[in-house]
Amino acid sequence: MQISKNLKYFFLLPGVLSLAAVLMLALWGLRPGIDLVGGSLLEVTYASGRPAVADLQAATAPLTLGEVRIQPAGDASYIIRTKALSNTEEQSLEKALGVPQTGQVDQFTTVGPAIGAELLQKAWIAIVLVVLCTIVFIAFAFRGVSEPARPTEPSFGRVASWKYGIVAIVTLLHDILIPAGLFALLGHLVGAEVDALFIVALLTILGISINDTIVVFDRIRENLRLNSEHRKREEFDSVVGRSIVQTIARSINTSMTVIIVLAALYFLGPETTKYFALTLIVGMIAGTYSSIFLASPLLVVWERWSASGNKK
Repeated sequence: MQISKNLKYFFLLPGVLSLAAVLMLALWGLRPGIDLVGGSLLEVTYASGRPAVADLQAATAPLTLGEVRIQPAGDASYIIRTKALSNTEEQSLEKALGVPQTGQVDQFTTVGPAIGAELLQKAWIAIVLVVLCTIVFIAFAFRGVSEPARPTEPSFGRVASWKYGIVAIVTLLHDILIPAGLFALLGHLVGAEVDALFIVALLTILGISINDTIVVFDRIRENLRLNSEHRKREEFDSVVGRSIVQTIARSINTSMTVIIVLAALYFLGPETTKYFALTLIVGMIAGTYSSIFLASPLLVVWERWSASGNKK
């Protein structure tokens, strides 16, 4: 695989998608669910046919509950999200929704704002710890990585172990930025909210994506070691291209098996896990691409930059 000739094409897709995700997040942001900011969630099923959303909004408007978000669920249910309700407010809302005359309550959940804030704080701590631990682990695991050889130069740039860690983190940021941007768009268009499952999905994406990236990096390290043992002089971008070819089938096949399972969960699973599955599907696709066509080319760019600096 000719890394040198195709660098701009490798960076084009993730660059465009990342820019679009940043714009969506800046314009619309993410709509936090009750798990993160507190509030009440009510799921009501109408056995004889559910009323129109506009009718329910008109019925709940006089209750002065603030914003009442009504989202269809399945064929006969609605999920209603509001501020945290007292017992009296809950009863008034159920009456306005036609409970128990025409509908029945399947679930009712209330989360206080303090609990939501604590969960959000712990989520950020978890993500930061994942990033830091990833850099430290990769720097340690690749501490003996060989220097890329240049056939015509006695000295050449070195891709230090910590650089592998930094590149891995850049690709991870890309992998979670894409689904975050998608949910900013979905929140604007259909009112999609992010909740605890969304955070779990992001952390899962981080784990799966870094696994694919390390597989490619480890192949690069192994090929550099073999070149050193056999005194073979080879351009670093050639080593990287050969390593990608050796691992691309494994990475794609592994990701596809997971995506097939997630697609089944999205189309056949319960309504409450659809967005969770969608987040993982988008993150898996972004992570598979970035592990192969973003992380490794970034190493090549960094190696060239280091080499040019050493010439001065």
